[in-house]
Amino acid sequence: MSNRTQANSTSPILVAVILIITFPLWFGLLAGLFGIVIGLMGAAIGLFAGLFGIVAGVIAIPFKILFGWGDWGWHGFPHFHSSGLWMIIFIIIAAVIVKRKRAS
Repeated sequence: MSNRTQANSTSPILVAVILIITFPLWFGLLAGLFGIVIGLMGAAIGLFAGLFGIVAGVIAIPFKILFGWGDWGWHGFPHFHSSGLWMIIFIIIAAVIVKRKRAS
């Protein structure tokens, strides 16, 4: 019976020593796991922000094409300051002229 009480009294000390010695290992593993979880959450937020940017771009591009909002970044020769609205008006006028010629 004395062996059993002696084993029970040293067991908590042994566990404490093992925990103290292996603490850096456990701390490193938990910190790495925490970093992976936070990184995945950051990636998810970035994905949603990217999708929001795509949706905003798809909504804004017709207005940019029609009214010439924003800078297209091309400043070579010839340097025109017009928008896509003038191109659409020109196409409509050309279509009307072609239709009149075919009708007559």
